[in-house]
Amino acid sequence: MPPIAPRYWLMISTLGLVWGSTFLLIKLALEGTTPFWLAAGRTGFAALLLGTIWVARGCRLFRDQPNWPSLGAIAVLSTALPFMLISWGQQHVSSGFTGVSMAAIPLMVLPLAHVFVPGEQLTLRRLIGFSIGFVGVALLIGGQAFESSGAPLESFGRAACLSAAACYAVSSILTRRLPPVDPVGLAAVLLLIGFAIICPVALWIEGPPVLPDGQTLLIAAILGLIPTAAANLLRIIVVREAGPTFMTLTNYQVPVWAVVLGAVFLDEELPPSMLVAMVMILGGLGLSQFGRLSRLFNKAR
Repeated sequence: MPPIAPRYWLMISTLGLVWGSTFLLIKLALEGTTPFWLAAGRTGFAALLLGTIWVARGCRLFRDQPNWPSLGAIAVLSTALPFMLISWGQQHVSSGFTGVSMAAIPLMVLPLAHVFVPGEQLTLRRLIGFSIGFVGVALLIGGQAFESSGAPLESFGRAACLSAAACYAVSSILTRRLPPVDPVGLAAVLLLIGFAIICPVALWIEGPPVLPDGQTLLIAAILGLIPTAAANLLRIIVVREAGPTFMTLTNYQVPVWAVVLGAVFLDEELPPSMLVAMVMILGGLGLSQFGRLSRLFNKAR
């Protein structure tokens, strides 16, 4: 495995914290608005912000060979489609199953990267490490991870959540395989396309938007600025430069931060299995990245 510079470890750690705190902010924002319009608002704000920066940088996107079909596919698979699948699927499954579905993304990326991304070979150590991390996430979420919701369309809801995870996995591979591209421009274009898809869907499902109160607008702006604009830009940089498999380490961090922050700020109960789950998650990630971590610490000495 090629060495990973310390800045990429910092980036995925930051993404884990940012995306883990997003659940807390969304829960607060939904007190004053609806799910689809919240998604449209944060995506539109992020697209406007990154689009402005991109225009100021000269509107450069592809440097040599443009690949618009892949770009369109990435926009659909990384933003609009998984969001709609999760929003629909969560009506019929437990929230725990949704969390486990997202934790399955690394296990989906491994074989795809092995086939389609040079230098991302599937090794036994990686597979065992990611599997241990997945079990740790399932343990952290608890019994609701696989319990039945009793909904008539539960099987279809589970398929929708797993399909959303597959969308994220495939979009990471496609992002890595793009020709040389400006990361700011790529993030801006992907968010613009995502907003163009989500907005009419929100209008169709939830009707015209209602102007929310000032606190909800502030939270929506924060969601657009940090977890959407800044985090998507970081995600693109990590996938493009460090690889899609390395990027998936974020998926195991997010549930940990979500549980911890929920306990701190929302007085939610910490699961008794928290410590064991964290040891399994960190141990699994350490095993999957053992070679890179060894080189990193040896270099730091």
